[in-house]
Amino acid sequence: MITAQTVSDNLRKLKDQAPLVHNITNYVVMNSTANALLSIGASPVMAHAPREMEDMAGIASALVLNIGTLSEEWVEGMLIAGKKASERGIPIILDPVGAGATSFRTETCHQIIKHCQPTIIRGNASEVMALISSEVQTKGVDSTQSSDDALEMAKTLSLETGAVVSISGPKDYITDGNKVIRIKNHIPLMPKVTGMGCTASTLTGAMAAVCENQLEAAACAMGIMAVAGEIVTPKAQGPGSFQMHFLDALYNMNSEDISKHLKL
Repeated sequence: MITAQTVSDNLRKLKDQAPLVHNITNYVVMNSTANALLSIGASPVMAHAPREMEDMAGIASALVLNIGTLSEEWVEGMLIAGKKASERGIPIILDPVGAGATSFRTETCHQIIKHCQPTIIRGNASEVMALISSEVQTKGVDSTQSSDDALEMAKTLSLETGAVVSISGPKDYITDGNKVIRIKNHIPLMPKVTGMGCTASTLTGAMAAVCENQLEAAACAMGIMAVAGEIVTPKAQGPGSFQMHFLDALYNMNSEDISKHLKL
């Protein structure tokens, strides 16, 4: 099981290695997630054209597939990049944004799981549950379920796919189907800022690039999100200032911050 020291050690390793994280992500969050990666010490690339997917996935240290703004061409690019990343054995993070809202989104997730074999699936409760049950629907890209309700389905999804499953919510759960790590920081403003879940996924990619244990990597990424949220909350006057201070918190985070704020 991880500790605050584990998170600190892996954050230091991330800053030392500055991994290149290839993101095929949505228009809404490209800027904010790229800035989050830079703030934490990683190197972002945001590319989705099918013609360059093999080359880009060939040099990256991790691949993040985020289905937020889908098109047929983007799905093609994701599958090409995912297969190349799988061949190379680098971590693949799937963020199933809005899975359960439309059949196109849910089917795309199943295609990626089948052909690319992601190492980590990170989503909110409804998205994770929708990958197991067709009866679960999301409210656009927002969760209609609690992370507590999704835990058992997350374990099932992990065992069926071989991927670590990371659920974000008032409590975050990270599981490999057997072990479960719970992060109990509750940041009320975080759901009011668009792209925070996507930020969690891209930071998961950065951490997975430098950490061999993918359960540990996913938990460290969610822990860093939680610590940054705790640091920012007293300073923020609303969603706008929260987002601004959040990047600064990532950039300035140290082991003392993690030890003080992380609730495992």
